[in-house]
Amino acid sequence: MKLRLPSASARARTVIVAGTLLGALVTGGWLLQRGSRTGMFTTYEGAQLFDNVLRHVQNDYVDAISDSAIYRKSVDGMLYELRDPYSTFLPPDRFARLSESTTGNYAGLGLETDLRDGWLIVVAPLPGGPAERAGLQPGDRIVEIMRKPAKGWTSEEASKALRGKPGTSVTLKIERPGVPNPIEITLVRTTIHQSAVRRSSMLGDGVGYIDLKAFSDSTAKELNLAINNLLAHGMKTLVLDLRTNPGGLLNQGVRVSDLFLNPGQKIVSMRGRLPEANREYADTARQRWPNLPLIVLVDGRSASAAEIVAGALQDHDRALIVGTSTYGKGSAQSVVSFGDQGGLKLTTARWFTPVGRSITRRQPSDDETDDPTPVKRERFHTDSGRVVYGGGGITPDVAAGDSTAPVVEGNFIRALGANAGHFRDAVTDYALYIKTTHGTTSPDFVVTPAMRDEVWKRMRERGIDIPRPVFDDAEPLVSRVIGFDIARYVFGSEAEFRRRASVDKALQRALELAHGARSESELLHKATAQAQPGGSPEDQ
Repeated sequence: MKLRLPSASARARTVIVAGTLLGALVTGGWLLQRGSRTGMFTTYEGAQLFDNVLRHVQNDYVDAISDSAIYRKSVDGMLYELRDPYSTFLPPDRFARLSESTTGNYAGLGLETDLRDGWLIVVAPLPGGPAERAGLQPGDRIVEIMRKPAKGWTSEEASKALRGKPGTSVTLKIERPGVPNPIEITLVRTTIHQSAVRRSSMLGDGVGYIDLKAFSDSTAKELNLAINNLLAHGMKTLVLDLRTNPGGLLNQGVRVSDLFLNPGQKIVSMRGRLPEANREYADTARQRWPNLPLIVLVDGRSASAAEIVAGALQDHDRALIVGTSTYGKGSAQSVVSFGDQGGLKLTTARWFTPVGRSITRRQPSDDETDDPTPVKRERFHTDSGRVVYGGGGITPDVAAGDSTAPVVEGNFIRALGANAGHFRDAVTDYALYIKTTHGTTSPDFVVTPAMRDEVWKRMRERGIDIPRPVFDDAEPLVSRVIGFDIARYVFGSEAEFRRRASVDKALQRALELAHGARSESELLHKATAQAQPGGSPEDQ
């Protein structure tokens, strides 16, 4: 076999290519060195650099990219490099959802749904909406939307189909448990207002309960009405549930705090670069219910305006905070609309509680992620001298809730893995079977071994292959989930809530503390007397 040498022309091409690559490498190295030497660019140099890079990407990049796509990627990259998860560009659809969450308004049918076995299942129609007026019921299965089969749709696809302009109509075909033939219903979309008050109930022993799910533009007004309604029904102590509340409008957090504080008491301080971003908010009106003991429930998903309320009420000793530490979002964002292009949500200020706490949860740097050393948090004092802490969210006065799941329940969840959704499908399928067959007549039913066997059978039919002992060991968890779904679809949301409340550790702890406490000071004293001695909390 002869070894062929490259021809003269080939050698020339090799030299040219090598020279080009060498030039590219040397040029790149020089730029890196220059960049490391100068560190920062002037405004002019920065603009020139951007234009140069943009031109090369437009002309030379291996794949053609439209100018609009390049500009959008530049925007995303710029905001990403701020390393601020709350500063982001929102395309039109996401900007519309943000507007919806702050107003509580959307155009649709007033229908809460869930996906089970690939079908859209009605969880509950919203009071006063088109769905309720048309008679839709929990457990109804939507099989067609505008005469198109709805099997296998995603939540986003279903939401897009059900929502639309006010006054337009949508035709649904539903299958109802216990009814042999499908039912066709035509509904007219209307503007729906989602109340910020998710639930308002009396829990017995003079304790009222309000679940506040968001801080939209009518939250303070709705909360005021709910509290007065509970007072008319004999409420002596209020439990305000801010768990899973992601926050919302700053001014509504201020107004909700204002309901419970006295004139002149600080609520929150804002600090930013712009003059208008620096502001202190204080109470402007006498509190509405000065003799009403107040317990606020929080957890790791209580954020933003929910934390402003919890922090203000805690600093002024106006509420007992119960639950687990909150999310720790101590910043405020401004929203700028760009019309049809969407909008910008940009962090423009940090906020501080009345005693000066920043509750921002510290994010460890890359070289600290494996450092086991606990972070010491700064100590502050409430109006009465109680110790509270900065950083790491709002630390509750009384810790309560599910911090860790029992081992056997954890084993079951891990065994399910990607089949967790199919497990829920099996449970809902069985709950709808119970509704069809009238298998239980009391909302206080007990989940029996036979019921768990039926769910196990449906799990197997869906291809879930886990050891039966793992399923049996997780009996408390399995029974709870079965009980919740049967209560929801057979007896309604109120029955489901009562069942959940009976096993809600944080809520039950709040009820224990509320018992016999006639004032806020008695409530705080009772909690302090029962508290276990301990040191400074650590940032978890």
